[in-house]
Parts: sequence; structure tokens; C-alpha cells
Amino acid sequence: MRKAVRKVIYFWEEQRIMKLVVVYTGNGEGKTSAAFGHVLRALGQGKKCTVIKFLKKRKSGEDVIERLAKDKVKIYQFGTKKFVLKPAKKDKEMVKNALEKAKEILEREKPFLLVLDEINVAVSLGLLEEKEVIDFLKKIKSGIIILTGRGRNKKIENLANIVSEFREIRHDFPKRKATRGFEY
Repeated sequence: MRKAVRKVIYFWEEQRIMKLVVVYTGNGEGKTSAAFGHVLRALGQGKKCTVIKFLKKRKSGEDVIERLAKDKVKIYQFGTKKFVLKPAKKDKEMVKNALEKAKEILEREKPFLLVLDEINVAVSLGLLEEKEVIDFLKKIKSGIIILTGRGRNKKIENLANIVSEFREIRHDFPKRKATRGFEY
């Protein structure tokens, strides 16, 4: 009897939130780390997660999650090893491919959690149109979607259930280089 009650409760919890949109933005550190914290939490509950990295193609400490939980987590990277400051045509193509991959993943795999890492930057740099992201978000029927990156966009934020701004108070860049295992 207890197992049956537990199954009903789990079913109710999963049905309770049909769609949840979360935006992590701001000039402070920790947006991607917060999103990966949710990935870890979802994994702990046996949920499938997908991370699509916009404008990133570098080895990063959080990527180990894919190796350790390969049947539950997929990470796709669309970008270069360098930070994009002045976007080029190839950057725009990679970002478009990343959004298409997100659409495909949602349609085909329906993950519990989808992280669109640095998508806010892609919009703020003009690599993605605001309308493309808004249309994409409006078409989603269920699941949890986390959008990260600097570059606030009020219209996208208005579609979100949760918006958190990460604000830098002090940071010692550029005095030192990023620390492997801490910042990446």
C-alpha cells in the first residue's frame, strides 16, 4: 500500500508543474554553476537532463556529469574555445544550430530539465533574435527550462516563472587567471 501511495504522490508532483522557465542573469559569477546544481539535483531524483552550451566549446569541470551519468545527462556544445566579444558569421551559425538542437531535443527526448547555457549572451550580442527565443519558449508545453548568461532581456524574463540576477560585488579578474576546478 505504501508503494502505491508513493507512486500517486510522485505522479502528482510531476504533473503539478507543466512548464517552468528559469532565467539566471547578471554580471556576477555562478549562473552556469547554479544551473548545473539543478542538473545534479534532478539526477538525484533519476531525471533526464540536457545541457546545450551556446558560445562555449571548452573543457569544463561540470562536463564530468555527462561521463558519470551518461544515460541521464547529455551535453552539447556550440561555440569556440574563446570568449565571443565581436561576433562573427560562424558564431551566428553555431548559435542557430544550438537553438535547433534544443528544439529537436525537446521534441524527441522530452528531458525533465533543459539548460540553455549562455543563451542570454547570444541574444544580447544579436546572434539570436529575441523573438526566436520567445517563440521557442511559448511552444514548450512541459518541462523545466533554465536560461543562463549575462545580458538581461525583459521580454524573455516576463515569460519566466523565476528570474535571479547574479550581481558582482568584488572579483579579482583580471589580476589572476581563471582557476581550473573553480571557475571552469
